[in-house]
Amino acid sequence: MASYIGTATSRVDGHAKVTGAAKYAAEFDAPDLVHASVVSSTITHGRIVHIDTSAALRVPGVIEVLTHEHRPHMADNDAGYHDDVAPDGTPFRPLYDDKVRFNGQPIAVVIAEESETARFAASLVRVEYAQEAHATDLERERDNTVALADDTFSLTPSKPRGNAEKALAAAAVRHDAEYRIAIEHHNPMEPYASTVIWQGGGKLTVHDKTQGVQNVQRYLCGVFEMPSDDIRVVSPFVGGAFGSGLRPQYNAVLAVLAALAVQRSVRLVLTRAQMYSLGYRPESIERVTLGADADGTLSAITHEAIAMTSRFEEFARKDTIWSGMLYTCPNTRYAHRLAPLDVNTPCDMRAPGAATGVYALECAMDELAVALGLDPLELRYRNYSDRDQLTGAPFTSKALRECYRRGAAAFGWEQRNPQPRTMRDGSELVGWGMATGIWEALDVSMAARVVLTANGHAEVSCATSDIGTGTYTIMSQVAADMLGLPLENVSARLGDSTLSHSPVEGGSWIASSVSNAIAATCAEVRAELLRLAQAIPGSPLAGAGPEGVVLAQGQIVSKADTSRGVTIADAMRLGGVDRIEREKTTDPRHDESHARNTHSAIFAEVKVDEQLGVVRVTRVVSAAAAGRILNTKTARSQILGSVVMGIGMALHEETVVDHRFGRIMNANFAEYHVPVNADVHDIEVIFVDEPDSIINPLGIKGIGEIGIVGVAAAIANAVYHATGKRVRNLPITLDKLQG
Repeated sequence: MASYIGTATSRVDGHAKVTGAAKYAAEFDAPDLVHASVVSSTITHGRIVHIDTSAALRVPGVIEVLTHEHRPHMADNDAGYHDDVAPDGTPFRPLYDDKVRFNGQPIAVVIAEESETARFAASLVRVEYAQEAHATDLERERDNTVALADDTFSLTPSKPRGNAEKALAAAAVRHDAEYRIAIEHHNPMEPYASTVIWQGGGKLTVHDKTQGVQNVQRYLCGVFEMPSDDIRVVSPFVGGAFGSGLRPQYNAVLAVLAALAVQRSVRLVLTRAQMYSLGYRPESIERVTLGADADGTLSAITHEAIAMTSRFEEFARKDTIWSGMLYTCPNTRYAHRLAPLDVNTPCDMRAPGAATGVYALECAMDELAVALGLDPLELRYRNYSDRDQLTGAPFTSKALRECYRRGAAAFGWEQRNPQPRTMRDGSELVGWGMATGIWEALDVSMAARVVLTANGHAEVSCATSDIGTGTYTIMSQVAADMLGLPLENVSARLGDSTLSHSPVEGGSWIASSVSNAIAATCAEVRAELLRLAQAIPGSPLAGAGPEGVVLAQGQIVSKADTSRGVTIADAMRLGGVDRIEREKTTDPRHDESHARNTHSAIFAEVKVDEQLGVVRVTRVVSAAAAGRILNTKTARSQILGSVVMGIGMALHEETVVDHRFGRIMNANFAEYHVPVNADVHDIEVIFVDEPDSIINPLGIKGIGEIGIVGVAAAIANAVYHATGKRVRNLPITLDKLQG
């Protein structure tokens, strides 16, 4: 039987999704279900003096209005509101007190028999505020920042290397510039929603949109001080999240609050505008300075970042660390500072820290190449490093050179005229740009349960999530291969807090971690089958050890002689069992002897209307080295989606805030621009073969985030090549090109 791992396997959950059988958080029903609608603050900083709910309560069908003064009991300490991935600080407590910390903060919940009634009644709630001065503008507050400790989220190397200032002063060529990335908001197709099923006796099943059901379950138990057995969280399907679902969102708290208040099942769905009151990719200002010898050898790198966070939590990610590890350089210095503002806390968005920090680094490298009169790809070859520059450790594997070679060949890079404004297609200027991508290759502790029945069917389960990446499918593929079963004989369960342990789904670690957990669990199933097979009188497998047998085509057979075997059905029947059930937790031990990363090379073509300044990304080639690819079909989809998000970051996406009011002005699909079909043209994905026997038993690295890293830089570099104008402030819009 052919192996499923490494093949282009269609999604096992695809049929359910295209037929509507797949249910999302707001699609679960229950008898006597009621609906809740959130009332959001209209000020940015201050306190609530009075909430008048009388008009809302007079609306026929309205059951209750909850406020901080009128609600069920909630925990009164920070510990009750901490979740598994919470940053340092004091977590936001929805509907807890009279303080307003950010614009759009939830301040009341209307509960009604119908959703339309609840939403209408919410518009009738009147609030009197005591407003206080606020600050939401990063530029104005860039001098009111706090420095982060060197070990905060491994944000910066513990020590600088060499003497960057001295090396910069002596450099033959020097580049110094500031790069800016606007606030970006996650805009998944599915809004955040929770349906809480009231089961009597105070027990609840919460259908929630999340990337971590067990994280949400523990969080809700903490907030409401309830026993763990009283709350179950379920999320079998997620309509996009991209990091916004790593932490529990306030809709889950408010839906449970409503259910406890009225002792009925409750559904709460955030509006599209309310989605902008959740976490986001924070605005950042990145200053990169490069020094080089005349031949392009880097002599110094400095990278300083200023990013926004809330006043109540210290959110930060690794913007500057990538500049310290990607290229060979003896003299480096890095700094990361935070500006606390009157906003909600930012959160992770696909490749947090790398999407922003690598953008600045790779644009700076392009500008250095121009100053040197050197091809941008050649500059990267000359500063290539086979070791992590931060630690000096070699990589478990690094096929970045091959990414450069294959990506450039597929793109036709050798035909590039290096002079800006020299390549044309009719009335459009043509530009070619490239960049490097890097991300972490992590494994986390994970548990998997496998149940094999005598009829040759297996169920594999884990509490992990599938946010559209194809986790159902790769779980099924790995189990099928390890148990020697057809794919159709394997079913996968996930997204249920009662299943085996899983951390939140993020960081590109789930595919690797859950696959290795499944493989380890299947090995225990195989060992039990061998024990049963060897108990058969005259067993053809007598004397064989667990490593000397394999499961294939419904049998357990000898590796040395495949004619010697016992069917799974016979081994279990004669052994007197109808099922074998095993659960195993893998706990990866990461030593410091090797660096663990994925890498990529991105080549982009843009066409710019010379008169109007309209930019089109007409071609992208992304060549990625990410260890063993489990499923080339779903992995390719991940890269395609990442590239599209990179196009959005480069040209479209910007959350616009009126700082006079601290209010987001484009909290809708009409005015917050994301790439649509007309913006997306040819994208070629290349997976470079990268065997890795060190990273983990199956040689897997994650693919969900490496695809976006470097894309915005490659596009920005292509825009410069097309127009001769360097725009360092994302997104690159018409006004910036024509100004």
